[in-house]
Amino acid sequence: MEYRRLGRSGLRVSTITMGTMTFGGKGGFAAVGNTDVATARRQVDLALDAGVNLLDTADMYSDGLSEEITGEVLAGRRDDVLIATKARMVVGPGPNDGGASRYHLVRSAERSLKRLRTDHIDLYQIHEWDGQTPLEETLEALDTLVRSGKVRYVGVSNHTGWQLMKALATSDAHGYQRYVSQQIHYTLQARDAESELVPLSIDQDLGVLVWSPLAGGLLSGKYRRDGSAPEGSRHLGDWSEPPVHDEGQLYDIVDVLVEVGAAHGVSAAQVALAWLLGRPAVTSLVVGARTEEQLADNLAAADLVLAADERARLDAVSAVPLRYPHWHQLATARERLSEADLSLLSPHLSS
Repeated sequence: MEYRRLGRSGLRVSTITMGTMTFGGKGGFAAVGNTDVATARRQVDLALDAGVNLLDTADMYSDGLSEEITGEVLAGRRDDVLIATKARMVVGPGPNDGGASRYHLVRSAERSLKRLRTDHIDLYQIHEWDGQTPLEETLEALDTLVRSGKVRYVGVSNHTGWQLMKALATSDAHGYQRYVSQQIHYTLQARDAESELVPLSIDQDLGVLVWSPLAGGLLSGKYRRDGSAPEGSRHLGDWSEPPVHDEGQLYDIVDVLVEVGAAHGVSAAQVALAWLLGRPAVTSLVVGARTEEQLADNLAAADLVLAADERARLDAVSAVPLRYPHWHQLATARERLSEADLSLLSPHLSS
């Protein structure tokens, strides 16, 4: 297992993070998985044995049950594992049971600490943008949590480029703890993050954690053109994350994943994960699994090395048109491109 620095922090995390959204299975999360304590313990054992040192959860997963199970299975070995959790989503009926206000964040952190059976959270992440709470309030609350020792590092998830940059600038202006990472959706099927979020991460030295790196299973190889998905799996339309805008291209991507996987004697899923681990700025992939077999297969992706021509095939089949102003900068500003710019534009420079 490789360990990469998380942004500009001194923290090193495994390239595979274990996601725990499948733990619990309460409410709508039953569609993702319903892993009980015994199964979760075996899965965590498997992940830790493979070198994983970061587990990711959230207060909203199964109404807090995911955090509870995570805390239970880590009892006695908490000091050997990093825990990341999140807050901001609506978790109750009250008017302050959601958002990134000081009130909600401090209360959410206290509740997460209890459920996780720990005295600190290693990475506390704002789960989603809150356009109605002043950033100063959110960031000051996070800064207080860090200074109190209840949180070690802070991160963010599901923000646009301008929202994240505004938060970083606000932290710098007030001397608040700065986000060290962002958790984003980024796959061969959805490369939107390459336009702004990946270049921003390079420029601002942010770690990138990728959630749902197999696009909710769409890139696992289970879903093929003109075929039916296995019973019990999430199919197109049954689960809205991620949306599929071009079903034909999705199947083209899966075809190449299967072919490359066959050449290596591995699954299409491993190829999709290995492609991501070779992309600029990516620190770690948050993988969850319903079964130990799925988890073991995903963990093996950390050791898969793709050849340059294989990466080129995957790049080509999943390519999306450049958006403005990137196509204009490619045409008129290519003599002064930064490393961040080149993360998106370098493949187009020969054109």
